Amino acid sequence: MRILHTMLRVGDLDRSLAFYTDVLGMKLIRRRDYPEGRFTLAFIGYGDESETAVLELTHNWDTKSYEIGTGYGHIAIQVDDAYKACEEVKKRGGKVTREAGPMKHGTTVIAFVEDPDGYKIEFIQRKVEE
Repeated sequence: MRILHTMLRVGDLDRSLAFYTDVLGMKLIRRRDYPEGRFTLAFIGYGDESETAVLELTHNWDTKSYEIGTGYGHIAIQVDDAYKACEEVKKRGGKVTREAGPMKHGTTVIAFVEDPDGYKIEFIQRKVEE
């Protein structure tokens, strides 16, 4: 067994695709409209679905926004340098909500950014092998 994807409902698909591809550097893997159901599914990620988990962005055409709720946490992305990743996000117009630095009560370097719908994405800096 393996994780295939995580689904997020988004209010504006083009805006969300721009964030995940232009700001976070993901690739659009596939996209399909379902006119009879009035929704679109777009799958994005850093690699092929056969090898890595991806995100499914679901856009219900008649819904402009969602409440995230208290159960949602965040998406985690490993980065080589969290400080540099935050600078890139800001340079590309994205929103950093917690600057890079050691996590509370630990040494792992983390940061948080936010997508256009308010979903949190955590950057976890890759540990250097000693």
